[in-house]
Amino acid sequence: MAKLIDIIVGARPNFIKVAAIIAQLEARFSINSGIAYRLIHTSQHYDTKMSGVFFEELNIPSPDINLNVGNVESSKQIATIISRYSTVLEEQKPDMVIVSGDVNSTVACALATKKVDPNIPLVHVEAGLRCGDRQMPEEINRILTDSISDYFFTTSRTASDNLLNESVSPDKIFFVGNTMIDTLYNNEKRFRQPAIWNEIGLSNKCYFVLTLHRQANISEGETLEDLLTAIGKAAENAPVIFPVHPHTAKMIDSFGIKVDSNIVMTDPMGYLEFNYLVKNAAAVVTDSGGISEESTIMNVPCMTLRSNTERPETCSLGTNMLLGSSPENIHNAFMQLKSGHWQLGKNPELWDGKAAERIADTIFGILNTNQKSKHSILKVNRPKFGDITYNTIFLN
Repeated sequence: MAKLIDIIVGARPNFIKVAAIIAQLEARFSINSGIAYRLIHTSQHYDTKMSGVFFEELNIPSPDINLNVGNVESSKQIATIISRYSTVLEEQKPDMVIVSGDVNSTVACALATKKVDPNIPLVHVEAGLRCGDRQMPEEINRILTDSISDYFFTTSRTASDNLLNESVSPDKIFFVGNTMIDTLYNNEKRFRQPAIWNEIGLSNKCYFVLTLHRQANISEGETLEDLLTAIGKAAENAPVIFPVHPHTAKMIDSFGIKVDSNIVMTDPMGYLEFNYLVKNAAAVVTDSGGISEESTIMNVPCMTLRSNTERPETCSLGTNMLLGSSPENIHNAFMQLKSGHWQLGKNPELWDGKAAERIADTIFGILNTNQKSKHSILKVNRPKFGDITYNTIFLN
């Protein structure tokens, strides 16, 4: 009987992270391999613009099971996902559950897995990320998920070190790279110009892209209005294309905020259109961690409206700069950009488009412990931890 893997998705970041993993599983695991998977969609992001378009554009198969959670308050959403996924698990237990990232679906399905059967191996893709700010719901989700996971796939040495600091066994940590970058490389040639390009006459490197969705930036009217005003003013006459998250749009409307005329608010965009805009922008202004990763690879200046990040390599190696929520910092960053002194990005280690290959090979090894991996797994000494090591996986 085939061994069954459950792959959990629920929100926009999950779709991007697992697209490359699913492609690798389908390429490697035929019926004869003795491994199958089912895709579980919680519908945390449930409408076409935030969910359905990603399945279509990234060639993600239709979900095998949809939990149909929808748009409810965060704690109720987590509770509903736990309840509904627990029912799925009780009807048929998989041999492994894979969760990714730090959204509500991640932690809820992780908790459900361990409540129903602690012996089901739980894998966390993008494990070990820490920003140090427990006021962020995503930070709590990361910590809780890692506290009960069995295997950890990390995007950086820093993330692996974070897990070692939390007493995770080093032989359970696999530094594999970043699957978001796999998806970026796999689809870069397919990026397509959105309608807004011709509608307002955009041209290469003559506009900015803005995204905002973090609670710290949008939950108070004064903060949100100050941010939008500072960005519009700093961009001067250049257009700022603002694909608005549904919750952010609701907050702007409820606070009665009037944005500057050069901020062009649009509906959320699909992956291919949005990344076309980012790739050709003068810079991106965001509070999203994932966009700071993608902009690093595309060598596009990134201004992050946060005072911390769980992805420090995007600042030390990439194009990202942390601005907090200060209008003065926003003004100064735009001045630095216009002066031509922005840091050029370098690709972080193992952000090479092969992370999903490493993950698939490791999963095969975990589920078939008698099978020898065709990839080398090299032990890397970490001076910070003396003789403690963890796994870094390179493709032959």
